[in-house]
Amino acid sequence: MKERKVYLLFTDTGTNFTKLIKLFTKQSYNHVSISFDDELREIFSFGRKKHDDPFIGGFVREQIAVGLFKKARCELYSFKVSELDYERMLCKVKQIEAEKNLYKYNLLGLFAILLNINLKRKNAFFCSQFVAMILNEKKHVIDKSPNMVTPQNLLALNSLQLVYKGKLHLFPYQTKEIAGRNNLELSFRSDFIGNAVDFS
Repeated sequence: MKERKVYLLFTDTGTNFTKLIKLFTKQSYNHVSISFDDELREIFSFGRKKHDDPFIGGFVREQIAVGLFKKARCELYSFKVSELDYERMLCKVKQIEAEKNLYKYNLLGLFAILLNINLKRKNAFFCSQFVAMILNEKKHVIDKSPNMVTPQNLLALNSLQLVYKGKLHLFPYQTKEIAGRNNLELSFRSDFIGNAVDFS
C-alpha cells in the first residue's frame, strides 16, 4: 500500500503568552501545527486569530514568515501514514475548516491540562489537542485522550522523522513569494529534500 507523509510543525514564537506557558511546561516548543505537503503551503492549527490578542482564537491557517511566525524557531517532523489514513486526516481538517465559525480556541482546556485535569469541551481545541485528534484518524497513534495531549507528547512519538530545525523563515521549501516578503534570496540544493536540515 502506498505511503504518504503528514508534517508536524513545532514552534516557539517568543510571545509573552508563550513565555507564560513555558513557565509551566519548561519546554522549548509549546505550539504545534499540521501540514499535508512538504512545502508547508497549507499549515493548520488552533491558535490566535489576531496577532496582538492571545485570547481571541480558533481554527487557523498559518503561513511561514507571516505574523507570529516571522521570528519563530521550529522543528519540523514527517510522519508516515497510509494513503487511506492521509485522506481521512486531510478530510477531517477540511471538515473543520468548512465549519470553522462553530469552533473556538480551548483556553480553559489549555489551563486544565497544565493542572492535569481532563476537561472536555464541545467544538473547542488547543493546538496539540487538535493535532492529536487529527492523527487519531489513524488507529493506535496516541494512547491518551486528545484533551490531555501536549506538544511534548507529540514530539515523543516514535515514528517521527526530523526534517528541519532552525528559524522558520529560513525553511528550505518556502516559496519564492514568501521569501520575497522577507527580502530573502535563498538557494537550496535539491538534495535537501528528504533529509534533516539544521539552521539553528
